[in-house]
Amino acid sequence: MKLSDKVLAMQHSPIRKFNPIAQKAKEAGKKVYHLNIGQPDIETPDCFMNAIKNFDEKVVAYAESGGVTILQDAISDYFKQYGMNYGRDQIIVTNGGSEALSMIFISLLNPKDEVLIPEPFYTNYHTFVTMADGVVVPITTTPEEGYHYADAEKIEAAITPNTKAICCISPGNPTGVVLTLDEMKLIGEIAKKYDLWIIADEVYREFAYDGREVTSFGMMDDLADRVIIVDSVSKRFSACGARIGCIAAKNKDLLDNLMKIAQGRLCSPTVDQIGAAALYKLPKSYYNEIRAEYEARRDAVYEELMKIPGVVCQKPGGAFYLTAKLPVEDASDFLMFLLTEFDDHGETVMFSPAEGFYATPDLGREEMRIAYVLNQKDMARGVQLIRLGMEAYSKR
Repeated sequence: MKLSDKVLAMQHSPIRKFNPIAQKAKEAGKKVYHLNIGQPDIETPDCFMNAIKNFDEKVVAYAESGGVTILQDAISDYFKQYGMNYGRDQIIVTNGGSEALSMIFISLLNPKDEVLIPEPFYTNYHTFVTMADGVVVPITTTPEEGYHYADAEKIEAAITPNTKAICCISPGNPTGVVLTLDEMKLIGEIAKKYDLWIIADEVYREFAYDGREVTSFGMMDDLADRVIIVDSVSKRFSACGARIGCIAAKNKDLLDNLMKIAQGRLCSPTVDQIGAAALYKLPKSYYNEIRAEYEARRDAVYEELMKIPGVVCQKPGGAFYLTAKLPVEDASDFLMFLLTEFDDHGETVMFSPAEGFYATPDLGREEMRIAYVLNQKDMARGVQLIRLGMEAYSKR
């Protein structure tokens, strides 16, 4: 018996593949600082659990396939804070941002249709596009240029007759790149010129640092018919396990056909939607506090990282990730060394090798992604362990 070509073409998560090795290190008595996965340690706001505790229906029934109205309205009001007007009928609640992306690609792509994605990119995009019989076409960036991709020449060089959409993750995972409104307008002009959809993955929207303003493709009315916004409670509200996201769009034909998929999977979890509605009602002061915390963590990571001779990294502008080029030939081999042969006072560290975040073969082999999701002290110690490990690794 044979498996499908699609599933065989997919890769295992480069973020999780070293977890068994890290577990063995822990069983051997080492403390492992996990800088590899975007699971925040910040507490989920109390309003989420309070809303669930106050859920007093006698039956946990199916929700509407597009979402419960209390959540759709809360998301709509949230968008209005940034001058974006999406009504209840323009918001489809999903099982996290992951399902949102899967539904979008299934709705847009025919076999061999191409999707432009700046690389390095969130690894699961490969899975989502492959599931929809599409092809990822990378827009290659480099650590030397800070992974910036809003360049007309660079983008247009990747466009072919099969190009259907361009994906923009801003603020970005894994690079932390934040698009300005002018850069979004540039991408929008290219999308109009070549009749492309814009898939705007904005789940880290508020995590923009150094005085950067919150930006969104949803702020540009002239792009309304081609912009598809992906949102989620996972990172913004530290509620990854709630698995609540959404699609916001104004293209009626797209929304109508997305609903076919939403109805096919019935609904998102009813009770979690009630909790998520409370999260979207949090005041702006919440975002200010959490932004300040992550910015301080970023600064702690970057300061320590710059102590490593030969590292190449520009300070990221947002999200809670940093990608850097290390003075090694293979970051995966270095990580194995950290987990199996190295420790400092019984402690070691884990990051994500960046090669799996690239679509182009052999790129990213010298790079790593760090998720700064621990407190400042632990983040600084984790990067210090990378530096000390690097010194030991170079002497092998």
